Amino acid sequence: MQVHRGRLIDHIHLRARNLEATKRFYRAVLEALGAPFNEDDAHLDADELWIDAGEPATHIHLAFLAKDRETVERFHRAGLAAGGRDNGGPGERPYHPGYYAAFLWDPDGNNIEAVYHGPAERSADSVVFTFETPKG
Repeated sequence: MQVHRGRLIDHIHLRARNLEATKRFYRAVLEALGAPFNEDDAHLDADELWIDAGEPATHIHLAFLAKDRETVERFHRAGLAAGGRDNGGPGERPYHPGYYAAFLWDPDGNNIEAVYHGPAERSADSVVFTFETPKG
C-alpha cells in the first residue's frame, strides 16, 4: 500500500459543528484546487487533511498550495459560492515577492488560504510512503 504525503505536516484534523456545510465548502475549494478527496457520511479527507463532526469546532489558519494565480482565484470564487466568507480576495501579499493568495472563512470560522508562491522548482510532488506488512 502507498500513501502520498506533503513535506512537513503528517495530518491536520478539523472538527466541524455542521459537517454537511463544512464538507460542501471543502469539496468546492478542493475541486477548484484540483486536489482529490474522499468522503463518507462521517468525514472528508484530502491528503493530510481530515474533517469530521465534533465540538468544539476548531479554529486554525490552513494554507493550500495552488499551482498558479488562476487557481487561487478559482479557489476564492468556489469557496464563496459554497458558503465561505471573504477574508481577503485574490492578490499579491507582502510576505515575499510573488506571494499571491486569497483567504476565506470556512463555515466554522477557520481562516483558509490558497497561495501561489510564484514560479519555483520543487524537489518532489509529494513524499511516497510504501507500507510493509508486519512479520510474525
